[in-house]
Amino acid sequence: MKDKSAKEEWLYGFNPVLEAIKSGRKIKTVYISKQRHEQVDKIVELAKSEGISIEFADKDFFDSKFHKGHQGVAAVAEKRQILSTDELLSISEKREESAFFLILDLIEDPRNLGAILRVADAAGVHGVVFQSHRSAGITPIVSKASAGALEYVNLAEVVNIKHAIDKMKNLNITIIGAEAGSELTPWDIDLKSPLAFVIGSEGMGLRKTVKEMCDFVVSLPMKGKVNSLNVSVATGILSYEVIRQRLKRSE
Repeated sequence: MKDKSAKEEWLYGFNPVLEAIKSGRKIKTVYISKQRHEQVDKIVELAKSEGISIEFADKDFFDSKFHKGHQGVAAVAEKRQILSTDELLSISEKREESAFFLILDLIEDPRNLGAILRVADAAGVHGVVFQSHRSAGITPIVSKASAGALEYVNLAEVVNIKHAIDKMKNLNITIIGAEAGSELTPWDIDLKSPLAFVIGSEGMGLRKTVKEMCDFVVSLPMKGKVNSLNVSVATGILSYEVIRQRLKRSE
């Protein structure tokens, strides 16, 4: 579904629309199916309390515009705010926390990107950097796959992630690539210091030039017969090892 204008975009699904309203994103109109169920009443009440326009539409309206899973809810919203790299990198300093970023090296599947953003929100990642070309952009599918987490994750879209990596290295942020085949595991490395995980694409992994910029490259041990994990699952495991180590330090 294309944007209605350069400054607006569609959202669909219960959680994406609900969280967009709750997060304070400017919503122009909420669309509700005439065959709505009780759960959607929560969105209707919240939209009314925020002074957001509500329109009721037939199921065909939703089926013709959105992918499966729209749940009879959609909205036209102001485009999601994207930060500059410098703005993103200042977040951990302002919070007086050890930096924790994700850098996505050409993640192309919007559902994988959405799932990664859901992990990033849950794990308290300070921000996610992704490339503007050859990557999944921020779309309604990404929002739906993130279950609304898109509204709370700080994002920086860059022309080339290698420039972002250079900036991070200049700030003494350790760059850790994630790719199958490395002898190092995440628990072999001190993850309490400022860091960024670089997550490779679904099919190709890390590009050679990106891998060469990493201070470390780690792999998750594989004990089964299938030799890889879904990229969002692997990101979740890596992110929670960061949490485990940092919580252990604070005990």
